[in-house]
Amino acid sequence: MPLKYISTGVFLLIALILLLWKYWDYVVDPWTRDGQVRADVVQVTPRVSGPIVRLAVKDNQWVAAGDLLFEIDPRTFEASLAQARARYDQTGDNYLALEKQVEAAQADVEVYRAGVREARSSIRELDSTIERNQAEYQRQQEMLPRNATSPKAVESAKANYDVSLEKRKGAVAALTRAQAALAQAKAGVAKALANLGAQGDSNASIREARAEVRLAELNLEFTQVRAPVEGYVTNLNLKVGSHAVANQPVLALIDTNSYWVDGFFRETTIAGIRSGDEAVVTLMSYPDQPLKGKVDSLGWGISQQDGSTGFELLPQVSPTFEWIRLAQRVPVRILLDEIPDNIAMRVGTTASVLVRIGTAENSE
Repeated sequence: MPLKYISTGVFLLIALILLLWKYWDYVVDPWTRDGQVRADVVQVTPRVSGPIVRLAVKDNQWVAAGDLLFEIDPRTFEASLAQARARYDQTGDNYLALEKQVEAAQADVEVYRAGVREARSSIRELDSTIERNQAEYQRQQEMLPRNATSPKAVESAKANYDVSLEKRKGAVAALTRAQAALAQAKAGVAKALANLGAQGDSNASIREARAEVRLAELNLEFTQVRAPVEGYVTNLNLKVGSHAVANQPVLALIDTNSYWVDGFFRETTIAGIRSGDEAVVTLMSYPDQPLKGKVDSLGWGISQQDGSTGFELLPQVSPTFEWIRLAQRVPVRILLDEIPDNIAMRVGTTASVLVRIGTAENSE
């Protein structure tokens, strides 16, 4: 047999083996050309409003986490911070003044408390005097019938007794006034303490003023908008002088540490796919450099097409041919093991994905 027939036969056999091997891969291992590169896209949103005075990046530029993206005019927020600090200082002065009022009120309490003690002491002394004068008056009355004393002495003893009784009434009135003044002073202390509030750092006025200062500091910091992650700036339409509005996204930042690939497999081929299965991803932009990865998860739902609300709130149903039933596509997330430096991943670009069934168990 001529050599050329042998060579042709060997060539055809190898081609047939390769064809069968590819067909086996296609039948056993799910494969789809409907893949897409994805990544976390951070919507950069300013926390405060104001005109942009500095733009530190340009469209499609790479930035590191913490790099300045743009700056909002800080002058208004600097003034607000100065005002908040002034109010904080004034609050501290008011707190010290209220402390002095408390101290003065407490000193008044001590003064009136001493007056109460003095009035009670006077009453006790007068009680002793009254007791002596009463005893002397009785003694003089008993001695008068025996002519052991004179009527003048009896009258003098009675006068001393009456005077001591009147003095006691005055002392009791003084005690009542001192007690009323003490009660009023105690009420003044309570009022001063209420005006003062909690003492030290627990004081509500001081905490509120300090919080206002911190809020003003944060607002001033927020005028410098920085990259939350490292990645690429995209869809940048800002200009110096543009007005940034708080809580309104102004640009997108693609997180370069979050790339993955969504492979959209037919529902008839996903039964054997498991998390951890090895996957091969081929980017359309780099067809000669397949990337290795692993199945992270399978989607649990897709958007409903038929039955959505249409005209006059009626369900919208697309017509289908009875002999054709198209399999739905289910997203399968693929995490890449490593991305070579010469491959530039771009969100939304196309990829082919092959999942090797059963490899998850082998890798455990």
